[in-house]
Formats: sequence, structure tokens, C-alpha cells
Amino acid sequence: MKILLISPARDKHAYTNKGIMIPQLALFILEGLTPKEHQVKIVEEEYIPIDFEEDCDIVGISFMTSNSNRAYDISKEFKKRGKTIIMGGVHPTILPDEALQYADAVVIGEAEGVWGQVLQDIKNNKLKSRYHVPDPDLTKYVPKNFSALKTKKLFNLFPVMTTRGCPYNCNFCCVSKIFGKKVKHIPVEHVVRDIVESRAKRFIFLDDNIIGDQHYAKKLFTAIKPLKIKWLAQASISFAKNTELMKLAKDSGCKGLFIGLESVSEIQLKKLRKLDDKIENVELALKKIRKMGIVIQASVIFGFDDDNHQVFRDTLKFLIKNQICSASFNILTPYPGTIIYDEFRKNGRIINDRWEYYDHHTVVFRPSNMTPLELQLGKINAKEKFYSLPSIIKRFRGNLANPFIYLAANLGYMKLAKAEKKRIAYIESTLQGKDISDTVFLESMKNEIDDKSLVESK
Repeated sequence: MKILLISPARDKHAYTNKGIMIPQLALFILEGLTPKEHQVKIVEEEYIPIDFEEDCDIVGISFMTSNSNRAYDISKEFKKRGKTIIMGGVHPTILPDEALQYADAVVIGEAEGVWGQVLQDIKNNKLKSRYHVPDPDLTKYVPKNFSALKTKKLFNLFPVMTTRGCPYNCNFCCVSKIFGKKVKHIPVEHVVRDIVESRAKRFIFLDDNIIGDQHYAKKLFTAIKPLKIKWLAQASISFAKNTELMKLAKDSGCKGLFIGLESVSEIQLKKLRKLDDKIENVELALKKIRKMGIVIQASVIFGFDDDNHQVFRDTLKFLIKNQICSASFNILTPYPGTIIYDEFRKNGRIINDRWEYYDHHTVVFRPSNMTPLELQLGKINAKEKFYSLPSIIKRFRGNLANPFIYLAANLGYMKLAKAEKKRIAYIESTLQGKDISDTVFLESMKNEIDDKSLVESK
């Protein structure tokens, strides 16, 4: 059979910097799990247009919440042409009943232990609507063919995953519902094999926390050190407490870490059960990581119930003071399947049900201490100021160990900040008496647009 695997493009309002995009590892895992008797083609729509006349028998679509509507549109087109549609990924795992309105079958959770059976059932005309193995065996090596990425030179980083699952149940996260609460490990020798066979030199580990299991992390860093690669990963701020582990990571090629600060408010840090809930301890930890020569991309979230208008200024001041290399500015997003989504839905705080706006960048709920539009503008203005030329100059001194990475990251994100600013201009012009059906805000926001206090922080 001929199998077409698709990662849909994001919503047209989402501005994606192609230079920092990461290939969808799930599609390459599916390709590796597919028996050799079948032909597989991978299409990432951000880069390659979808040919709906493609000669294929099966269409597999993997997607998140923000690109789910696009996935459903793609499915409709292929359905018209008589193709068998299989859906998987984060959104179908959380809302399988919704996905089944557009698919012949849904893979819930991980594909290992499932995909081969799906293909066999299609071949035997016995396809079931749902497939789920809660705890698949990850000890069997799955080959991944990244050759197409190298020939097309679309990506700078190659994706690798070493662990899955999370023992925590944060109210704004659904990782434990997707991969389970048990942390599962990919054998280190398999990770090394992925790296060696890719013949690449730059990688990103997709784990939610690369040091979640410090014993495993030490074994991993020791194994990849001889490979002379460069890598990025996501880690908790507790990383700074283990100097030996930091040095081992640095020596194995670690160039940067994505660290989820979430908030600079001590009240919120305690609610998030951060190991370091004192802001001075957070600052000390960040300094230790920077001194190791590892650049930091901090992730912050605006919109917690304790946040007010001061949060934007406080966050900006903190990030510049601590000479953070780069930062992602996010809006609290109540994704389906999370505790916070159920709470907001119950209390009538959800103001937008259109999945394309569940993207970390758009306000879809009613905040406690500001209006939705104030939260939206505050986030965008904070991002714009952080990536302004004066801010870039102020933070440069703290990132001299990696000047090229620093400048490349900041110039890239500066473009994204400008794109978001244009987005607000579009929204404002659209709200002024025009059709708002294609904007991110509800009718109730019309009156807020003329409030001069909204532009105070611009």
C-alpha cells in the first residue's frame, strides 16, 4: 500500500519562523514502524504543498489542537477521493470522538505497538475505529530516515527523543494524559544510533525535561560526548543544582536550554510547585547555567489568575536584568484535556471555541484581573520590547560565549515580534465596523478597542 503521512500547516494567523522550525518526529517514527512492503511519503505542509491527487491508499495525519481544523479540512478532501484516513497526535488522543467525525480510525497515544496492527487491519478489511496501547514497548529500535531533510536543507536541527511521560499533573498541561505518568526511557544505545545514522551534527532533544531522570541523563551525556555534536534541549531550572551534570552536558555538546520559568511571581511559582520558588534562587540558577557557557531560552506565560497589568513590566525587567538570551512569550492556553480547561469551561470563562486559536499566542478565555484584549496587547508589547534593539544590546554582554547563537536567535524572534504587531493592527482595523468572523476576538471586545488605557504600555 501507498501511505501518505501529513503534518498540517498551522492557522493562517500563526507566524512561524521557518528557520527555527523542527521536523515532526512522529511522522518519521511512523515511517520507521511501517513494514518495508509499503511505500511511505512524508509531507510537512509548512514547507510542501499537499497534492490532493496524490497516488496513495492511506492518509495518516498527525496534529495538535491549533492545526486540528486544517487537519479536518485535509481529511475531507482526501475522503472525497476515497482514501482511508488515520488520525493521531495530541488532539486526536485527547478528543478521539471529535477526530472520528473526520477519520476512519484514530490512534490514541503512542504509535509503537499500534501502527503495524492498523496497517494489517486495513489490508484485511478489519479496521477498527480506535487503537490504543497505554504502555508500548520502547526497547525495540525504530529506524528513522532523515535523508530527505538533509537534501532539502529545510531544517537546522534534527529531532531526537529520549524519554516520554511525566509524573506530574500540572493544571495547564496534558502530557501525562498522552504519554502516561510513568517516565519511559528510550535505550541510550538507540539514541546514539539515531544520531550516528542521521550523519548530522546539530540536534534538539524533544523531551519535556532532559534531566528528569538524572541517572539516565548522565549515561546519555557520557554516551554522546564522543560523537562531537551540538545540541539543545528543554530542562527544569533544577539543572543548576547539579554542577557535575551541567559540566557533563556542556562537554557532550549542549549549547542551549529551553527553561520553563512560567512566571517571575513568587506567588505563582509556589502554586506551580517550582523547586525554586524564591526569585533570587531562580536568578542564581540562571547565572550558573550562563556561566557554564549554555545559552538560555526562557519560557514565560501571561494570564494566570494572580497576574495583573504589572506582570508585563516585571517580566520584561527580570529577563533583561538576567541577560536571558531569548524568550518565548506565551498566553495561558486552556487546552482540551487539561484541568484548567475543565475549570474555565465550568465557570463560563472560555470565550473562544475555535481550535486554531489554541496556540499559546491568543487569548481564548476571560482573565481575572484584566480584559482579554489587555492580556493580548500586554503579551505582544512585552515581546516587542524584549526583542527591540536596546534590549538586544543590553543582554549581549551576558551571552558573549555564544555570540552567533545569540544574534541569530534575537534577530529571528525580532521578525516574529514585528509580525505579531502587524497582527494586532489587522485585528484593530477589522474590529472597526467590519466583519469580525475571521479575527481572534469576540464581538464583546469591540468597545475595548477605543479604550486609550489599552495602549499605555506600547
